[in-house]
Amino acid sequence: MSEKRLTFKEMCAKFDVTPRTLRYYEYIELLQPQREGRSRFYGPREMARMTLILRGRKWGYSLEGIRQWLLIYDKQGSKAQMEAWVASASRQLEELAEQRRQLDEAILELTRSRDETSEALKAM
Repeated sequence: MSEKRLTFKEMCAKFDVTPRTLRYYEYIELLQPQREGRSRFYGPREMARMTLILRGRKWGYSLEGIRQWLLIYDKQGSKAQMEAWVASASRQLEELAEQRRQLDEAILELTRSRDETSEALKAM
C-alpha cells in the first residue's frame, strides 16, 4: 500500500498557507518534497514537519529556531543542540507568559473602560 501524498495545492489547503509560504519553506530547506517532473508531492514526513513548523511559528519561534527543533525531531540533533533547545524553550515560555500577563492587563483595562462608558450611557 502506498503512503498518502499531497500535491502542492493540497498541501497549501491542508495547512492553510499561501503558495509563497510553502515555496519559501522549501527554499530554506525546512521542507523537501518529492519531485516528479515539475510536480511536488508531500508525504507523511513533510506533513509532520509542516505541523511542527506551524506549531513553532505559533509559539513565536524564528524559522532558524524551528530549523534547530526539526533537526532534533529528526534525531540528528546533538546533545548540545538538545540542551540549547531546552534553554530556548524555557526562554520562550517566559516570553509567552509575559505576553499573556500584558494581554490580561489590557483586557482588564478595556473591560473596565467599556463598563464605565456603558454605565455613563445608562445615566444619560
